Amino acid sequence: MNESAEKIEQEQNVLYVKAFSGFSVKYRETELIGGKQVESQFSLLLQLLLHNRSSGVPRSLIKATLFEDREIEDVSHAIRTVVYNAKKRLSAFGLPACDYIQQRKGVYYWTDEIAVVEDAEEFERSLAEARLEEVPEERVEGLLDVCYRYSGRFLSGLDSVVWAFQESERYRDLFHGCVEEAAALLRQAHRYKTMYDLGVYASTADPFAEWEELTMEALVGLGRFEEAERFYDDTVNAYIKEYGNRSNEYVKDITKKLGNHLIYQHETIEEIQSKLRNMDPYGGRGYFCSLPVFQELYRTMERTMERSGERVYLMLCTIVDSKGNPMKEGPRLEGLSERLQDAIVESVRHTDTVTRYGKGQYLILLINTSKENCAIIERRISSNFLIGRQRTGVEYSVNSVIFPNN
Repeated sequence: MNESAEKIEQEQNVLYVKAFSGFSVKYRETELIGGKQVESQFSLLLQLLLHNRSSGVPRSLIKATLFEDREIEDVSHAIRTVVYNAKKRLSAFGLPACDYIQQRKGVYYWTDEIAVVEDAEEFERSLAEARLEEVPEERVEGLLDVCYRYSGRFLSGLDSVVWAFQESERYRDLFHGCVEEAAALLRQAHRYKTMYDLGVYASTADPFAEWEELTMEALVGLGRFEEAERFYDDTVNAYIKEYGNRSNEYVKDITKKLGNHLIYQHETIEEIQSKLRNMDPYGGRGYFCSLPVFQELYRTMERTMERSGERVYLMLCTIVDSKGNPMKEGPRLEGLSERLQDAIVESVRHTDTVTRYGKGQYLILLINTSKENCAIIERRISSNFLIGRQRTGVEYSVNSVIFPNN
């Protein structure tokens, strides 16, 4: 047999393991494991053995992974049974006959007779090689190749399996470091198009990890300012939708980071003002915004109103049940909240600002008005909100922005 034929035969006797973004095993182009099988005892055992081929897997780790906290009378027997059944299944797959799983002094090993190529292992090996490259151009190309090898979390979906979760976090950290190293070199070389592609890919492989900041920087570096502005809006909205009111400080932080990259080309003041101006027709309706934006408007108004002489009031609208108690939960609350939002926006002036504070609660910033006019607005909101014999209602609380309880 010539050398080429031997090489082909050797390549045929290889298990190809995909551990990023799930788990699957292929042998000679046939998928042996994949999809919903990843949490079976057979799959959990193979994940351990194939990933830890050099060090082996101690009996204690197999027990913790396969049986979790269950009390097993004879652990050794239970493990032997799982291993025996695994060997039978591997043989049925058509793998070369051999002792697939070997045990030495309480440690289990995958056989050396069948080679294994695992994407996670190749990722880590390639990263180590790329970091040894001293030529910047070669180093960045190597790092980029490594970044694109990471397609998602290690054994995703198995976060409850302790060893898998720990490895997942370790590989995620390696990916983050690789992206940051590559981005630094690309930044030095002003290769913003490649940086843009890397940022987009990183955001897909590891969503909501703030890689959008890298994409934003690249767009500005390319001079694509209008696209950067659209990307900023889309990204902020995505983070608000993902985290909502549960993490406003985080949303505020990523908004600030992205905003720091918004640098526009030189324009006249008229051109700038046209961009700042609200182009959406408000038709006399109030201005509805997110809570972080509302908070900044409130703080700005608090700083300026004392000198301007305007009277500004903060109104809290809370949905209450037929007994006057605030509604905090329940299947009807979301629908009522949406209807109250429409009623408020329709009832206030276009100079007033509205935001949703929580379940069944809204805040209104009423500009240049009086306490008496606040009462008129309350009646207007209730009139627009209440329908027929509706038993729920709205409770109102009003404070002066500068002089609370006045």
